[in-house]
Amino acid sequence: MTRLFCASIGAAFLLFVAPALAQPASATLIVKVEGVSPKGGDMRVALYTADTWKDDTSKPVIDGVIPAVAPETIVTLRNVPPGTYGLKAFQDYNRNGEFDFTALHLPAEKYGFSRDATPFFSDPAFNRAKFNLPPGETTITIHLR
Repeated sequence: MTRLFCASIGAAFLLFVAPALAQPASATLIVKVEGVSPKGGDMRVALYTADTWKDDTSKPVIDGVIPAVAPETIVTLRNVPPGTYGLKAFQDYNRNGEFDFTALHLPAEKYGFSRDATPFFSDPAFNRAKFNLPPGETTITIHLR
């Protein structure tokens, strides 16, 4: 009887607890983007690591594109590996998938960074925009300029 009981407990552990322990933890990042223009277009957000932050040719860890809704758009990024990231966002008015500039090389579309890091002629340093994303659900707010 004792062996049967122990075997049952062991089987239950393997069926219910072991798969949960074996699965890597993931995170969900909810990005509240404030200051969205009524011009419409798409809201584009992308997560980068320290290694890929300044390289314009690097792919983000994950990105999201949804229709921009003024004055606030919420973008949810799911199944993100926990870690340290920086977030870049912009409102793509013309939906061309690129951040546009004026003839004077000034931003033609609204943009923002995690921790509301301020740029100075280029993206801010990663250390000014970085944040820790733990397993589970995290919400951050950024304000477009």
